[in-house]
Amino acid sequence: RRTEPICQQLRDAGLAGTIAARTGLVIDAYFSGTKIRWLLDQVPGARAAAQRGELAFGTIDSWLVWQLTGGRLHVTDVTNASRTMLYDIRRGRWDDELLAALDVPASLLPEVLPSSHRIGDTDAQVLGAPLPIGGIAGDQQAALFGQACFEAGMAKNTYGTGCFMLMHTGERFEPSRNGLVATAAAQPDMTRQYALEGSVFIAGAVVQWLRDGLGLIAKSSDVQALAASVPDAGGVMFVPAFTGLGAPYWQPDARGTITGLTRGSTAAHLARAALESIAFQSAALLEAMKRDAGAPISELRVDGGACANDLLMQFQADLLGIPVVRPKVIETTALGAAYLAGLSCGVYRGTAELARQWQAERTFVPAMSRDRARALMSTWERAVRQAVAV
Repeated sequence: RRTEPICQQLRDAGLAGTIAARTGLVIDAYFSGTKIRWLLDQVPGARAAAQRGELAFGTIDSWLVWQLTGGRLHVTDVTNASRTMLYDIRRGRWDDELLAALDVPASLLPEVLPSSHRIGDTDAQVLGAPLPIGGIAGDQQAALFGQACFEAGMAKNTYGTGCFMLMHTGERFEPSRNGLVATAAAQPDMTRQYALEGSVFIAGAVVQWLRDGLGLIAKSSDVQALAASVPDAGGVMFVPAFTGLGAPYWQPDARGTITGLTRGSTAAHLARAALESIAFQSAALLEAMKRDAGAPISELRVDGGACANDLLMQFQADLLGIPVVRPKVIETTALGAAYLAGLSCGVYRGTAELARQWQAERTFVPAMSRDRARALMSTWERAVRQAVAV
């Protein structure tokens, strides 16, 4: 969070509205723009090297392509560019005003291409022969693509160290009014595609904390059995704001809290509250998406390592009141990247063929009354307010 002072300078300059309207993002140290500024200011010689044209910026995809092509190509795709806070996703270009506001030279930046594109060939010496590079996408946009969410209103949530929920909005770009970010979705061609996204900073990481910080479990997979040994969290509410709260709250100074403890609270109740915190945060994201979309969402497709936890997935369906669908292939980020590359080189004919390949492994159907779910969400929101006040 060391670039938060730069973020505050942007807010003080009245740029929050401009940044939201052009990039779809809220001003936050999570995104690349302020990090680039910090590096240029703090690393000795960096700004001078940039001015001489000797320095290049890129997210990890740009670095990989640069290495694979022997330094011939400095490129990225629209999804990665859209996370820099410097890219106008409506017009599809780097934004001169935002570059000036952060004092970032345009010469640093990569060329922006569609996500599925014949980008170039690897250097023959790298892999023994030149091979085509046919797809680039940010991990969450790749997961949305791998989940076959190709139409407006389709949504997925990735449960990893954090949680990342995206809902496809088609060719319509509109900044969020409910604490989410608008982003570029993976583009299989030159047609601009958009999505709404919400990021939860701490999801599966809370289970790691139970294991490494408290020693309640020996390995992460033990958490389900421990949590399932009690019928509920016993009134315990865990807000894992270890690094602040992300969407839809955007409270960088919030800190983690555990409330509702009694003499009868046990390690099992804490484990259950930790798992439930992942579902509560995701439910807050989906509610914000529904308000932005102005329409209900019929199901949530899930992926990532933590979606293998049946207790978590059932509680998620209970809170949301819609089916939660786990596919047969849960490594959908890798799958989406493969689909994008396959489209560019003719392995697949189009997204309709990809949609037919998607298969569900299990559907979790809501089993909780809506009154009970609303009451739990109300308790969660009260706990969030306490975490923000810490």
